Order: sequence, then C-alpha cells, then structure tokens
Amino acid sequence: MKSLLIKNAQIITMNHADEIFTGDIFIENGIISNIGKNLACDADQIINAENRTVIPGFIQTHVHLCQTLFRSRADDLELLDWLKKRIWPLEAAHDEESIYYSALLGIGELIESGTTTIVDMETVHHTEAAFQAIAGSGIRALSGKVMMDRGDDVPMELREKTADSLQESVDLLEKWHMFANGRIQYAFSPRFVLSCTEELLKEVQRLSEIYQVKVHTHAAENQEEIMLVEQQTGMRNIEYLDYLGLANKRLILAHCIWLDEKEKKIIKDRGVNVSHCPGSNLKLASGIADIPGLMEMGVSLSLGADGAPCNNNLNMFQEMKLAALIQKPKHGPSAMKAKEVFKMATIGGAKAVGLEKEIGSIEIGKKADLVILNLHHFHTFPSFEADPISRIVYSASRDNVETTIINGEIIMENKKIKTLDKEIVLREADRSIKRMLKKEKAVFH
Repeated sequence: MKSLLIKNAQIITMNHADEIFTGDIFIENGIISNIGKNLACDADQIINAENRTVIPGFIQTHVHLCQTLFRSRADDLELLDWLKKRIWPLEAAHDEESIYYSALLGIGELIESGTTTIVDMETVHHTEAAFQAIAGSGIRALSGKVMMDRGDDVPMELREKTADSLQESVDLLEKWHMFANGRIQYAFSPRFVLSCTEELLKEVQRLSEIYQVKVHTHAAENQEEIMLVEQQTGMRNIEYLDYLGLANKRLILAHCIWLDEKEKKIIKDRGVNVSHCPGSNLKLASGIADIPGLMEMGVSLSLGADGAPCNNNLNMFQEMKLAALIQKPKHGPSAMKAKEVFKMATIGGAKAVGLEKEIGSIEIGKKADLVILNLHHFHTFPSFEADPISRIVYSASRDNVETTIINGEIIMENKKIKTLDKEIVLREADRSIKRMLKKEKAVFH
C-alpha cells in the first residue's frame, strides 16, 4: 500500500478539541501516521491541497443499495403504499446482475459525494452480488440481506421461511463479516416489525449477541405502521424491540419519527443508535423526527439518505442541510447548529457503527477515510474568517468533492472514480431496470 502526503490543506479534524488548522496529513498503510505543519515525509504520492479542505469521510447509517435502480419510480406515495405498490414488486423482480449494478450505481454516487462508509440494507435475495460490488468498489460498509418472514401484502418472491432467512443470513455473515481486512462487516437486517415474526426477531437478537454484530432495521417511521404494530403486539415499536432484547448498543434504528417519551427513554438508556433520514421522511410525508429532543437527551445520532426511490439521491450534503433547516421553524433558529449536524455526518456515524476509534475524525492512528473538498467557488465564498463547517453544511454541495480516500486508498481523484467504470455502470443500470420492469409488469400487473 502506497504512502500518501496531503500538503497545505485546511484540516477539519472533528477530534475531541474540534481543531481546525492548515497543515499536512501523512498516511502509511491506510493509517494516519502524522498530522502537522510542514511535515517532511518520504511519501510515494503527494497531493498539494492548497486552497482545499480535508474532512473525515461522511458515514451514512441507512441506505438501500438494492433500490438505486428504482430512482424516480416510486414518487408521491406514503410509506406503506410506497412499499406495497412499488418497492416490493420491484425488489421481487431483481436478479443477481440487477442487484450488482444497482449497488454499483449507488456506490458511485456515494463516493462522488464524499461518503466513505455506509450501513446498507439489501433485499431478500441475491445479497451476495451486492457484497461483491461493495468489495470491488473500495467503500467501507456494513450490509446484510433483508429479512421478511411475515406479511400478507408481500410478493411471493420475497416471502421467506423463518429458518431459511436465518440460515442465509448466517451464511452470508460467516463469508463476508470482516472481509477485506474489516472494511466490510455484516449486519442482521430484519426489515421492520410488520414483516418479521417474533420467532425471527428473537433469533436475530440471539445471533447478534453471539457474533457481536449490528442489527439494522426501521422503526417508528409512519403512524399507520405504529398502529398496526400496536394491534399485532400490544406495544409500540421501541417497547416491543426492547421486550425482545434487541434494544441495545448494537441496534441501528432508521427514522424514529413517532416516539413517545417512554420510547425515547428506552433508546437513551439502552444506547440504541438512531439514523435520521430527513430527505426520505419529508418525501414520504412520514414526519419530522424530534432530533433536538433526542440530542438533548444524549442519544447516539447519525444521518442517512435512505434509498434512491424515496429521496431521490444519496447525497449527504442534502441530508445535512435538511437536518439543520427542518427543525428551525419549530425549535428556533439556533436549533441544529452546523457543527452538530456535521458531527452526525462524521463522528456520530462512526459511533453508530462502533468504529469511533477507527474512523469519523482525522487523528493519528485512525484509518485514512478522508475527503478533499474544493471550496474555492462563488457559492462558498467569501472565505475570510468564515466558519468552515457552516460553509460545508449550508453552502457546499457534492460538486465540491474532489477526492475521496478510503482506507488510505485514493478511490476518487480529481472527480474520477478509479474503482468503477462509470459508463459501464450507467449502461448496465439502464439495461437492468428495463429487464426488471418487463418482469415486474408480467408478474404484478
């Protein structure tokens, strides 16, 4: 692995002291080995980052790579209709090739917009193809096959037997967990309470404890969903997950919009990680999560774009800006300051995935997951004595991302991704969705 020296950059460290300064970063064997000014290091490659800003790579804690092909095909629907009428039939039409190119399409967008780590939930079948895409692309990921062993409205192609769902998940875990020197990890991914039997969820809890891996699921996203969960279990979502033993530090919960005070206390007391997805929540008209309230309680908070058909992109810059803005009408202009949101996008995400000692900030000894931004543009100036984090959260966009580094490897340099052939991915994405739509139409219409 080549050594790399980044020179003359504005460095936003996100370390305990929140240091921001102009200096150099030296990377050896994928690890940040030195940070300072005027470093004299014998490096295999030197990047002159004058007039550039280096930040920790963004960490998105809720995405669906398998849904990237569905972009612009599930607009203007609320959650349960969105799932039943569009997403589940489309997921049922997937094959190995379409999963592979859906994943690559999403990963390309993520890398281009500065995301270096994701928590990904796939569909029921062909998850191996997504892991292969992740492995080849260089992105850091926690991923898992979705688990669905219940639901009258679920297409036959997505219905699983409980034992089969569990066995396939374990098989994938044993093959892919800690793959590529730990760059890829496995996360058990039951879709949500409504599509999972109690037997499956209890066994996921047991297996998660045995293997010490994360559990990634949806909860409290939609009011009708909550009503149905209460009808089926006699409890609200978070209370039920706690009853099953799933509410703990290994749990990553997407959304958490409609929480009562008891559920908030469970989340706080058990150390549950909440992934806030403002773009998705707005588009599906699900609501606005009480992130300021959860933040005041000290809940572990991070950000995710969710899937391309409910967003319709995977852009952390958009999620940061939305996370900051949507709270201000209710909670006042000082709610969700830029630095708080930026923490959710970086070190907050690292804490959610249990890797805060390895990624999420720029510090000696941490993995070199870094993004170089070019803020030397009309829309991010003036720079004189401007708050650099405010410039990123409120003014910058993915167009400002110039270079993306993961594990010390330059994955994208000067806006060109090295691990993907863009034209092939775009062409095969179109070919895949064309084939899937024919299949979906034949089966579901």
